Amino acid sequence: MDHALRHRSSLSGTRSAQGIRLHAMAVEFPIVHGHPNRLPFEGVLTLVDTPSDKAPNGARGHRVVLTRQAAEAALPSLLGMAVDYKAGWDGHDARQKCGIITAAELVGDRIQVSGYLYARDYPEMEEAIRSSGEMGMSYELADAHVADMRAGIWTLTRATFTGAAILLRDKAAYRRTSFRLSHQATGRARSTAHAG
Repeated sequence: MDHALRHRSSLSGTRSAQGIRLHAMAVEFPIVHGHPNRLPFEGVLTLVDTPSDKAPNGARGHRVVLTRQAAEAALPSLLGMAVDYKAGWDGHDARQKCGIITAAELVGDRIQVSGYLYARDYPEMEEAIRSSGEMGMSYELADAHVADMRAGIWTLTRATFTGAAILLRDKAAYRRTSFRLSHQATGRARSTAHAG
């Protein structure tokens, strides 16, 4: 295998007795115990079929709704995308990439993500996040299609995720987003090693 690591991804869909749809996708990374530059995180990136609490950046003052169909189609585009942060935790800075998304799932009305922050590269991040209060997330999109540009609330029927930002929850377009650090690998970020 040329001493290269084989990265696999999977996508699944199920329907439970309660009618909850679950779609999950993850990139499998090899386990490296005590890796100094991998600090696991998990969060709620956004809600689907729900109007945003306020207008996100780039929406020209419009609140938005990401449809479930658009979210399901865009879910694979989240894998491998960066998370970033802005000084003050109040917005986006795509040049301050501090981590990577390795898993995404659509559970009920929430897109949940997990991955790693680059803890060694950004040693100040862990303490800053833990002491900054309630943290949230905000998505970054490209190729978004709005059903009706004249509508008061824009309905996004197609989009590609290009990244996400970590910010204070009350600064996010959706106040029900969340972000938290975890020192244990999550079930969504499955890891396996492959030898060549």
